[in-house]
Amino acid sequence: MSQTVTTPGVETTSREELTPLYNVVLLDDDEHTYDYVIEMLQKLFLFSQAKAFRHAVEVDTTGRSVLMTCELSEAEFARDQIQSYGADWRMPNSRGSMRAIIEPAAGGADAGD
Repeated sequence: MSQTVTTPGVETTSREELTPLYNVVLLDDDEHTYDYVIEMLQKLFLFSQAKAFRHAVEVDTTGRSVLMTCELSEAEFARDQIQSYGADWRMPNSRGSMRAIIEPAAGGADAGD
C-alpha cells in the first residue's frame, strides 16, 4: 500500500522569481553603420542575420534596442563585449565601439525575439 504525503501551505518559488533580471540595451549613435551593428550582433550574440538586422533597425529608429535579458553578471559581460568591440572601419568618424547600458528588466520576461 502506498501513501502520498502533502504539506499544506508550502509554496515553491522558481529561480526566475528569486534572481533579478536585467536588460542589455544597445544605444544608437551616428558613428556606426548597419553593417557594423549586424556584424557585431552576429559575432557577439550569435544572432541570425535577420534578428541582427531587426535590432539594427530598432536602435536606429528608436535610439535603443533590448538585446537580451539575463542575470547581472551575464548582462555586464554582454555590455562590456559591446563596448570593447571597436570602431567601425567603414566610417572615418567612428572613434570607438557602440555604447550599451544595463537596466532592471520589468517582469523578468525574456526580450529580444
